[in-house]
Amino acid sequence: MSNQRVHAFRNLAGAGVFILLFTLGLRAIAPGVTAAPDFDGSNRGGEVVIHIEKGMTGSEIGALLEENSVVKSSLAYFRAAVSNPESERIAPGEHRIETRIPAREAVLQLLDAKRIVNLVRVRDGARLSEIKDELIKAGFEKDEIASAMKSAKAPELFQSRSIEGFLYPAFYSYPKGTSAASAIASMLEKFNFITQDVQWRFGNLTPEELLIIASLVEGEGTPDVFGKVARVVYNRLERGMPLQFDSTVHFILDSRGEIALSKRDTQIRNPYNTYLYRGLPPGPIGSPTLKAIESTLNPEPGDWLYFVTVLPNDTRFTKSYEEFLRFKSEYKRNYADGKFD
Repeated sequence: MSNQRVHAFRNLAGAGVFILLFTLGLRAIAPGVTAAPDFDGSNRGGEVVIHIEKGMTGSEIGALLEENSVVKSSLAYFRAAVSNPESERIAPGEHRIETRIPAREAVLQLLDAKRIVNLVRVRDGARLSEIKDELIKAGFEKDEIASAMKSAKAPELFQSRSIEGFLYPAFYSYPKGTSAASAIASMLEKFNFITQDVQWRFGNLTPEELLIIASLVEGEGTPDVFGKVARVVYNRLERGMPLQFDSTVHFILDSRGEIALSKRDTQIRNPYNTYLYRGLPPGPIGSPTLKAIESTLNPEPGDWLYFVTVLPNDTRFTKSYEEFLRFKSEYKRNYADGKFD
């Protein structure tokens, strides 16, 4: 059984969540508060490189921007950040940004991946192999990366010999001279930070098993249906049914962007092949986002056993094998008509 969806990476604007908490609180601005001084954008200056430290608050970022003449006042930036929920995605690191611009534009430029210096993208559901490629693109040495990944340890809560699944999806920026070990460590730290309030409990499953399920949820679904995909996993495991997820075979093949599998692919003798082997694969198939993790721990109620994405953004769930076959036929017609291109 497969979700039959395009396994392409999501748009970069929403990919990866490098959450920067405003520890002073992002509370709404009270009515009647005097407007903060702000540039109108009519007299823009040149670009500067701003270095945002990990853990900086919204007020601290605003002060840094004001000091560098990016915004007219730190308060204007703080209020602009409060009004834009996406500001939580701003990544620590170096950002190229114009000076003398309105605060709302400063927020947008800090969110622009193209303006992040030495950007390393760890996308939603990224595998270690893909993260390694991103690090190589950023100038890290291949052998150094391999050594760093081999020596890095998974969080103590998890009984895992591999860090697959623990390098949190985010935008990262590293100054020149950063070691691969430090880069990997920062990704592990981000996982620990993002999941610090997660209670890794559901049924009799271990934290590692739950992370594996979250990686399947990330690989098989989209955020709007994560909770239903998680429920399908639990329902099939409870009944002793093989999961039959294409995403696990794509993990074996290290392929991305393909939709259908051949019959030969589904016969690959590998413990990650959920067509041949019942139960969960032996480890995560990528790095899940917090949304996938939360959906795994709080699945939607339902009796679904099958799901198929018949069109982009149209995933259908059912407990009936006959209805599943009808959905699958509809998907095949839509695919043949080029509606997944």
